[in-house]
Amino acid sequence: MSTVIESEPIVTSGGTSVQDDVDRFMRGVVERSPNEPEFHQAVHEVVESVLPFVMDHKVYQEHKILERLTEPDRIISFRVAWQDDHGQTRVNRGYRVEYTNAIGPYKGGLRFHPTVYQGLLKFLAFEQTFKNSLTGLPMGAGKGGANFDPKGKSDGEVMRFCQAFMTELCKYIGANTDVPAGDIGVGGREIGYLFGQFKRIRGTFEGVLTGKPLEFGGSLIRPEATGYGTLYFAENMLEHVGDSMKGKVCTVSGSGNVAQYATEKALDMGAKVVTLSDSGGTVYDPDGIDREKLAWVMELKNVRRGRISEYVEKFPKAEYRAGARPWDVPCDVALPCATQNEVSKEDAETLVKNGCKVVSEGANMPSVPEAIDVYMKNGVLYGLGKAANAGGVAVSGLEMSQNSLRLSWTREEVDEKLKGIMKGIHQQCVEYGTENGKVNYAKGANIAGFKKVADALVAQGVH
Repeated sequence: MSTVIESEPIVTSGGTSVQDDVDRFMRGVVERSPNEPEFHQAVHEVVESVLPFVMDHKVYQEHKILERLTEPDRIISFRVAWQDDHGQTRVNRGYRVEYTNAIGPYKGGLRFHPTVYQGLLKFLAFEQTFKNSLTGLPMGAGKGGANFDPKGKSDGEVMRFCQAFMTELCKYIGANTDVPAGDIGVGGREIGYLFGQFKRIRGTFEGVLTGKPLEFGGSLIRPEATGYGTLYFAENMLEHVGDSMKGKVCTVSGSGNVAQYATEKALDMGAKVVTLSDSGGTVYDPDGIDREKLAWVMELKNVRRGRISEYVEKFPKAEYRAGARPWDVPCDVALPCATQNEVSKEDAETLVKNGCKVVSEGANMPSVPEAIDVYMKNGVLYGLGKAANAGGVAVSGLEMSQNSLRLSWTREEVDEKLKGIMKGIHQQCVEYGTENGKVNYAKGANIAGFKKVADALVAQGVH
């Protein structure tokens, strides 16, 4: 006989602390979803913020909203068999986590990377739930991908893999059902191959994927959106305390799409970016990464698919630090734009010691919980990922709107809408996160994102 593991009750008898209730709830989550540490971390961070809010609103307890939001609607897992350039059959595993469609079609990226597994995608889809809610656009949440590594593969191999992947995925997605996008390892090339295969099998031309090239339904500003939005959010935080990005020294991690456009927008705002990185190490350029240098990095990473270590060969005044992250470089603003859990407690302490005043996250959950504690205790303006990097999915939502309307907005129109969405997210954080005259952005984002989805679930009944 199988055993059904349920969450322990949120509301406990008198005398317990909120932390006791959080721990009690998390025991149920961990027992139901073992061996998924990223998912546990993401749920814990949200539950810590929203549990007091839930306990103040009986309707959310009665409808078991937190319990329902810690279980995805469904998880689809499938085999992806494809042939490499030598005619050898290769096998990977594909996934789609359809987390919640309470406020719109499932929406979230596809990640192709060797580290992809169910727990990682559940974490990303859970985060996507609140991020999409914060944008104010009608988007549910999902995430998917495969343990396939596009690095070192030919265009033909990537095409054959994408076609095999979409042959199975196409059974579950559609413009009004589930709309995937790109993520790590899935850029314009991959989206094109995926879209072509969907169209071939289903025989319809619809906005089933976002992040498409402009030629067949993509949106202007979509490639730039996550990086731009991260800087718009940082500027909003600074403006709230009477400051701006002008003249600030920034450290950026990563050197892919998000890092590139975060750097570009920082330069637009009059800031100075002194680092970029990849999995091999960090480049530190004390003179600053100007537009000429950034253009060279874009060509290196996007066209030649090279390593950031090559930067110092082109610009010898810079320094390459093998195996290092950027967080020991003094800065005013830190912009983690690489991957989850890239900022440790020690990194956060170093940032604070070196004078960092702002952290705006371009990646998903890049700071470990202990690092977040350091930010909070030291008064750092902390823009967590689900708020600060929501610009990417926001413009994906705008791409869906343009596809539905059969028209394209100008670059200026999309950018203005993006600025407005990021400002709106900031306002929600201020509304729900202000404590003793200061804004707890993590609390504000989590409660605001939760409330919209929770109210929709209550209104739609038990399902």
